[in-house]
Amino acid sequence: MKQTTRYHVALVYNAGASASPEVPEDTGSTDDLRKMIRRMAHVMRKVGYKVTIVPLANDLLAFQRKLRRLRPDVVFNQYDDVVHGALYEMRVAALVQMMGFPMTGSPALALGLSRYKYMSASLLQGGGVPMAPNTELLERIGDVDRCKWNFPVIVQPSREHAGIGLSRDSVVSTKTKLREKVREILNHYHQPALAQHFLPGREFNVGILGGRKLTVLPLAEVDYTKLPKDIPPIMSYAAKWMEDSVEYQRTSVSCPAHVEPFLAREISSIALRAFRAVGGWGYGRVDIRLDEVGQPRVLEVNCNPSLDESVALARSAEKAGIDYPHLLQQIVKIAMEGPSFDVGVQMI
Repeated sequence: MKQTTRYHVALVYNAGASASPEVPEDTGSTDDLRKMIRRMAHVMRKVGYKVTIVPLANDLLAFQRKLRRLRPDVVFNQYDDVVHGALYEMRVAALVQMMGFPMTGSPALALGLSRYKYMSASLLQGGGVPMAPNTELLERIGDVDRCKWNFPVIVQPSREHAGIGLSRDSVVSTKTKLREKVREILNHYHQPALAQHFLPGREFNVGILGGRKLTVLPLAEVDYTKLPKDIPPIMSYAAKWMEDSVEYQRTSVSCPAHVEPFLAREISSIALRAFRAVGGWGYGRVDIRLDEVGQPRVLEVNCNPSLDESVALARSAEKAGIDYPHLLQQIVKIAMEGPSFDVGVQMI
């Protein structure tokens, strides 16, 4: 499918060093990220775009100068934090917006809200979006004692993404275990812990595509049924990225999910409400899990999900009849629309 307008696309990604040593079996490594970026550039060039890959590490001034020199028609934002607790995704997006360039994906505020998990959960709950109960921000180990817990509880770093900080011991059943996990998060990730009642039901990934008019892509369901009983059914870091782990090998995703029409409509409606509430734009993913009585509840809104080919959002798009080149084209086209109610004033 050829592109009639030859847009110049600046494809931006994080070229900084990871917070932890990388191992070959980790498919979330920097090397895999670079491969994805090269694949994206190749696909966009084939449909007619001029693509310049722009790595960004630690020098924002050099990045600003390069963008000003390139003067792209659109910035394809694939910047993703790689350092624990870093929140530069929103800052990079804000810089691009202040420079006056159209940008793919969500604006800075949405990226920031979705990374501050407790803030996002509080916002959604206040807006009537069903969330996991017993959601608490624990900034000190002693904070465990100020809450009345409904165990089991899942506990994780409050400012991470991509499964970082989620492991086999993240689902706890006693205050002692909860304290131990909070201590680990405070010491290792240097950020507060987020604790929530663990939801035991089915888990769905809801892909969303669009600007002023949002489309829910075919639902995907995470299948944990082949996991051993001693491993909790959660999308941990190992389940997402570590190819040699039991979690990775025995966790699968089916798309489209086999789900009753009424439940599918309810899940889709809740996902759209959550995405709109945080100000999401262009594309995103909302993770939803059913509680003890089958009520869908939002786990997380992801305003910067993976765009790798044939997986995650791209897989759901394929099931909707949108192939990978067309998906990237749509994302660029939506970026040219600009978010609703946004005043584009170049400031730098």
